[in-house]
Amino acid sequence: MYQVLYRKWRPQVFADVIGQPQVTKTLQNELTAGRVAHAYLFTGCRGTGKTTCAKILAKAVNCLHPKDGDPCGECEICRGVQDGSIMDIVEIDAASNNGVDNIRMLREEANFTPAVAKYRVYIIDEVHMLSAGAFNALLKTLEEPPAHVIFILATTEVQKIPATILSRCQRFDFHRIAPEEIAARLRYIAGQEGASLDEEAAMLLARLADGAMRDALSLLDQCLGRSRDVTVEVVNAAAGLAGREHLFRLTDAVKEQDSAAALSVIDEMHKAGKDMARLCEEFSSHLRSLMLIKTMKDARPLIAVTNSEYEQMEKQALTVPLPVILHGLDTMQDALERMYRGVDRRTEIEMAFLKLCCPELDDSKAALLRRIGALEKRAPAAVSGLTAPVSQPEPQVQTAPVPVKPVSIPTPQATPETSSPPEEQPASAAKPTKAAASAKSVVELAENAQPLAEWPEIVQTLKQYSRTIAAAFRGTKAYVSGGYVLIDSGNEMAFSLLRESSQRDSMRRAIQQVTGKVYKLGPYRPADKQEQARDPLKLMAERAEKAGIDVVEE
Repeated sequence: MYQVLYRKWRPQVFADVIGQPQVTKTLQNELTAGRVAHAYLFTGCRGTGKTTCAKILAKAVNCLHPKDGDPCGECEICRGVQDGSIMDIVEIDAASNNGVDNIRMLREEANFTPAVAKYRVYIIDEVHMLSAGAFNALLKTLEEPPAHVIFILATTEVQKIPATILSRCQRFDFHRIAPEEIAARLRYIAGQEGASLDEEAAMLLARLADGAMRDALSLLDQCLGRSRDVTVEVVNAAAGLAGREHLFRLTDAVKEQDSAAALSVIDEMHKAGKDMARLCEEFSSHLRSLMLIKTMKDARPLIAVTNSEYEQMEKQALTVPLPVILHGLDTMQDALERMYRGVDRRTEIEMAFLKLCCPELDDSKAALLRRIGALEKRAPAAVSGLTAPVSQPEPQVQTAPVPVKPVSIPTPQATPETSSPPEEQPASAAKPTKAAASAKSVVELAENAQPLAEWPEIVQTLKQYSRTIAAAFRGTKAYVSGGYVLIDSGNEMAFSLLRESSQRDSMRRAIQQVTGKVYKLGPYRPADKQEQARDPLKLMAERAEKAGIDVVEE
């Protein structure tokens, strides 16, 4: 009879357990030192090795020839545990044996000494399923068991276990396994099975498994049923990832508020035999991916899709506002809950997409926040409060090679610099001009600037306010330095557009919408670019003056 991969390749020693060094090393050290506890609690998500480690521990404490805390796998005890002929290792499913009578029978059996092995080991899987009475019946035996009894409790929901049980066990937490470790293990197993597994396909399987090695092996088994050469296309077909273009179409329909397009896609899916609850779950997952892309610097490790589909998601995430995504997640969750209560699923999902495409039909908080956000975008700058205060000067972008410092609103009192004409001041006492001081301040800002990762999204958002300025700044870069956004562009026409107050206001609104902060605007002029931007004739004159050459200017 064929044996599935996750059973065939179940680890037999602690060294083969993937991604749980905090558990395996501790257990090996305890076994080597002879410090075996009477009760252990293994907790963690599914498929991370809890039952596997419990079986290895049960073999190791009874092995006749242990090796550094690992069972030898060759003695009669190890072979008997492996084939199930030794009755001193008892594995109990608490989901189906959760009553008080079951625990009383266990207590009576625990009083008998082992028949063959050194210890009688009870592995209670899914222990959180025990009833309150069963926990109480187990409590005294768990606290003071016979010397020949060891309890190993395994659960995925440790919060449901009483504190009185937790305090009597050594607790080991199993973490989700890293995708890189899962992928490496999958490629090794595929090689041993005489199949080939692409590196990208292995990483996709690892991300789909969500940290569970058993799930990854089950998916690999399914892929091997299709082809012995497992590629990304085979994984897509086996895992149901192929043909997800409808999710992008539905998202575009929600963004454009095109209810007819959304209902048309739903009708196509219904005619193709698609379960509406499954469609609701897939769309929620798609919106979650867009949310992660918009809110994280690098969301790639958290999204289990191919590289090409991830690039498509990144492009779509730039065009969909975050309030729209959050409204969609709330609406899909509510629709899914109602679907499982027995209502007509197609009607429910159609109603949900009508609310998403027409948010004025929805009275939920998410819909109201979405509508408020849309109003704020269309509101004038003076009303929305996004304009910079008049009293705070802002560096204005100049078309000249050397940027100048912004000029504040003049006051009636004359400053010392303007009290006398420049030509009347002696050359030795001349003060630096405002342009020179501004150039120095811009260079200092550029030296402390950090790249603005959201700049492509800001340019995309800018289309809602001014397509002209958005086109002018397409393909540029921007940096953040303190309260300034410094724009790096060789297109002087783009900077000339920012002279207009309406265009500056549009840029500020787009920046605040994406970053949530109000910044002042300025050019990005580091020292090297500042030197290059100077007039070549003046540079030649300065060099000649230093060399002692007379330069005649006409």
